[in-house]
Formats: sequence, structure tokens, C-alpha cells
Amino acid sequence: MPLLSNDQASLKTHLSILRDSSERYANTAAFKIPSVESSSNGILRWDTITYKQFHSDVELCARFWARQLNLVGNVPPKSVVGLWIGGYTYSDVLQIYGISKAGYIPQLFSLRLPNPTVIYELLQKAGAKALVCDDGMLNIIGDRTKDSPVPIFTTQPFSDVALLAESLVDAVADSYLISENDPVDPSECAFVFHTSGSTSGSPKLVPCNYRWLDAVARKASQLCVPIGPNGQDVSTWIGSMCHIGQTTMLLCLMQYGTCIVQPHRFPFSPDELSAMVEQCNVNRLWQFSAFFSAHLRAARKDPEFLRVLASLDEVSTCGMALPKDDQDFAYNSGINLQEIFGSTELGGSTMISIGGKDASTRRHLRPLNGLAYEFRPVRTAAGNEYPDLENAGYLSTNRLLEFVVLPESGDCPDVSLRNPEDGVFHTGDLFIEVGPGRYIFAGRDDDWIKTENSLRCDTKSIEDNARLVCGPLISECIVVGTGRPSPVLFVESSAVTVEEKTKLRKDIWRKIRLFHSRRFMHERITSAEMIVIVPLGSLPRTASKGSIRRKAVEDEYKAQLDKLHGVANM
Repeated sequence: MPLLSNDQASLKTHLSILRDSSERYANTAAFKIPSVESSSNGILRWDTITYKQFHSDVELCARFWARQLNLVGNVPPKSVVGLWIGGYTYSDVLQIYGISKAGYIPQLFSLRLPNPTVIYELLQKAGAKALVCDDGMLNIIGDRTKDSPVPIFTTQPFSDVALLAESLVDAVADSYLISENDPVDPSECAFVFHTSGSTSGSPKLVPCNYRWLDAVARKASQLCVPIGPNGQDVSTWIGSMCHIGQTTMLLCLMQYGTCIVQPHRFPFSPDELSAMVEQCNVNRLWQFSAFFSAHLRAARKDPEFLRVLASLDEVSTCGMALPKDDQDFAYNSGINLQEIFGSTELGGSTMISIGGKDASTRRHLRPLNGLAYEFRPVRTAAGNEYPDLENAGYLSTNRLLEFVVLPESGDCPDVSLRNPEDGVFHTGDLFIEVGPGRYIFAGRDDDWIKTENSLRCDTKSIEDNARLVCGPLISECIVVGTGRPSPVLFVESSAVTVEEKTKLRKDIWRKIRLFHSRRFMHERITSAEMIVIVPLGSLPRTASKGSIRRKAVEDEYKAQLDKLHGVANM
């Protein structure tokens, strides 16, 4: 391997950041995790894990996996190892970091992809040599373990691993573990994630090398500097460690000694958020926009909970833009709101709202500094095609701009995800420039939407499959579901009576069901109830091309969508 430069030798990694934080913030709380007592008596309580303990626990977990994978399982170091776990607990963090410190490359699978066949395919695509599952995933696999292309290992509760501490220290020498002092090759793979939506029935691999990891970690200085009065921020988890959002959030927050509070369940309720603020001193909330919108709905009815939200030093939302009425309500209620724009492939954050008191500019986004981003014109904005942009205000150009990432940007994803023609990463996210270096999100240049947890869904593939397998049953169709738990299929048909519509829904569901069995949970039409039959030609269309307008359908049928997803009962 060629000699590494000083810059390469100083790359930030998840393990070096943890080591540094364990020294700098040794006795500071790194995590607040649900107390065992909470499980038995139902009273919300949390226990503290310090940074020193976190570092020590990771090392012990690394020895466990070095023994299981290397010494017992003969899995070669530097192999890709799949992890199919929840990702929502402190113990899950230890499994991921432990396997990494044991010298392996974690390939992280989401619980939202509960199909072993797809998991096995992705393992083979990544060249993985083993799969680690928790008990819940083993139950899903059932008798299909024999179909696995790699050996399957089972996680152990960390409390059980801790009981083995003495024997693990004796059996596994330090030489079996990664040293944070050793330089890393920037091009070497550190993690393998997956796109949050499926293409052709399967997500794409998102390999993340150490150059990318370093660039993402350095974004912390623009996003995570503490603002709490005591010098330490206390925040909540944003999601699963099996997704890039929570992984990179931990990477950034560790550098400033932030404490992260694990909720008892996801998404957490207003009552639990209030308890976390009161008992754990949460002062800074990071949350996907759809979940924060649910908190705002509760706050509109509960003045005391609204005061809790307004007491936070900052609320950072991400994944998708908050609806404007939610933005206005939050700002007018004294909530210190910050909006972040990003994507899986780029490590989460790429743009941030400028904030401030001016209602006309505070929601404008600016790109993060120190990265190689461009906004490239893609088409002229026509009022009929983009009705939401008609009153957008000042336009420095009369064009929509696509956000692209140049190869020299540290967070530019793996070459396999870049456009082969120009070598850049095309996000497909469109913006309008509303001032020098300031932008407003204007949708996407493709058929993907983001669902409630900000994971992506390819609507076109659902529509194409429905047309293919349903034939004359469908005159026209469209899939909607931005900000919803799962998509809904709207079908134009000549069916008139309730009986005709019910039969049609069931027939369509029977024909499309197999296709949806391979998809992420958030991408699936989950039942016949999620198929809405409407009269021929009734869905709103563009004036020029006659295409059905997805957002207009979502707006027009908002009440029905709310009812289908139970929003009215929240």
C-alpha cells in the first residue's frame, strides 16, 4: 500500500472520534438509555452511559466479535459483515462499532426491509462474508437460514457480553483490534449502507469510504456546536443506526461531547419528549420533519407542550421541508427552528436554513461551506407545471436548478452512484435561487417521493407494475404519499357503486401484492384499503402535457389520506 500523507493520516473516523471524546469528555454523559425499571413499572426513567464507558464497552464488544468472527468463524479481517438489527438501542451501537473495531466493514440493513431474499442478494452484491442478526431478525428468517450465502451469527445482549469480559481479554489480544492511531487509506471502505428506496425491487449499495466519512464528520463544525447554557447539548436519537442519518449524527455529536437520549419507542410521543426535557435536560431536538409535524399538531391543542417545544434551544428538522403552515406556527410560537436539507448518499446534511427574524428569508437554505456543490439549470419554470413556484418571490434566474455534487467534494458518494457521463453525483433535487447563495427547495426531477421517516419511494415503479399486471382494470393511476408512513395508489376507473369499487380494489391488490413483498415497508401498498378508486379524468392534470400532478392530488385528497393513515385520530 502506498505511503499516506499527513492529511490522510489525520482523517477523522468514527473510532478515532470516539477515542478522542472518551479522553476529552471521559466522565460526561454520552447516552441516556431507558432504565430497566422503566420496563417493569412503566415509569419513564433513564440511566447514564459516560463517554469513557462507551469507549470501554465498544472495545469489549470488539473482542467478542473478533473471537466470534475471526478466531471461531474464520471470517477474514477487512471482510464485509452484514448486520440485520434494529439500530435503535445503545446495544446496537456497540454491535456496529464493535464489529468495526474488530477489523470488519459493517453492511447495515434496515428493519424496514424484512425480506431475507433481498438481504441475501445485497450481501452477495457487497461481497459479504458473514451476517449478524438479532433474535427478531432470526425469527423472520425462520427456516430460510439454509438459503443464506454466508454464515449467520447471532448478537448477544451486551449485559451477557460484559459477563465474559475476563475471558475475552485473555482470549483476544489487542492485535486483533483496530488501533485508532493507525492511519487509514482514504479510499478504503468503512461502511456499506443502502439507498432508502428500491430500484427494480432492490435498494442500491452505498459504499462509504474513509474520505467520505472524514468529510461528513467535519460538517459538525457547521451543525453541532453546543448552544446549551452548561456547555453540553442534550439531544434525542433521530432514527436507526442502520440508516445514514443516525450514524452520521452520532459521528458529529460525539465531537462536542453531546449526550444523546434514547427514547423508549420510535416515534416518541409528546409525553415522552416532555419527560426527556424534564429528566434528561434535552435542550436540542433533531427530528425528521413528518414526526415534528405530529408534535406541532399536539402543541396546537396543548399549550403546556407548546411551552416545552418553545423552551428548547433549537429544533432541527430534516428529511424533507416542513409544510409552510407548520413553519409559520413554529416561528410564531417562539420555537427556534432550523431546517436541514440532505440525502443518504451525502451523509445527511448538505444545506441549512439561514434562520433569523425576517419571515420572508428565514426559511431560505444555504449550502454548507468547504464542499464542492453546484446548482445547474435544468429547465425553465412554467407556471402551469410548477404552480407552487408562482409566488416564490425574487428569482435570480427564471430556471429550476438541480443540486449536484462534484467529484472533488469530500462527501461525493462512491463512483458507482455518480453519473457515468459527467462523473458528478446528481441528487435530482430541484431548487430556485431566491437571492445570492440562497435557495428554496422546489421538488424533485424524478418520480421519487420521501415518506414519513424521510426514506425514499420510487412511485413510478409502483405505477408501472400496476399498469403491467392489472391491464384493463386501470385507466390511469398515480402514487402519492409524501410525508406519509406508506404510499397510496389512486386509480381512475369507470367503477361507480361501492360494491364495484370494493371488488376493483381487491382485484388490484391481489395482482400487485407479490411485487410489493420485496420492497421496504415504507414503499409498499400495504392493503387494498390503500388503493383509492376515483372517476375517470377526475385527477388534477398539467395544462401542457396532461400529466397527473402528484402534489395536487395529495393536496386535493389530504383529508382522505389523513383518514387512511389515522392522522385525524392522533
